[in-house]
Amino acid sequence: MGNNTLPEEVTDRKSFVEFCNSLRTEFNADNDSWKNNTLSTFLEALESYANDIQGYYNNNHLGINADIPTWRTFAAILRGASIYE
Repeated sequence: MGNNTLPEEVTDRKSFVEFCNSLRTEFNADNDSWKNNTLSTFLEALESYANDIQGYYNNNHLGINADIPTWRTFAAILRGASIYE
């Protein structure tokens, strides 16, 4: 996986760890590109995105139930929190 790993590529714990490494690398290289680039704003966005992710899945007809967590869902929430307003 490269530095632009997508949540859709996360299938297991190993790929989730690689995804987290990719996010950290991305943040360290250009944290100004992240909407939520402080711990406080990131955690606030993480909370909001975790609450709203089912709506995203429903609106895009992805057939994913966010109430049944997967490594992919965790990755999507982390990615979403980096940009969520």
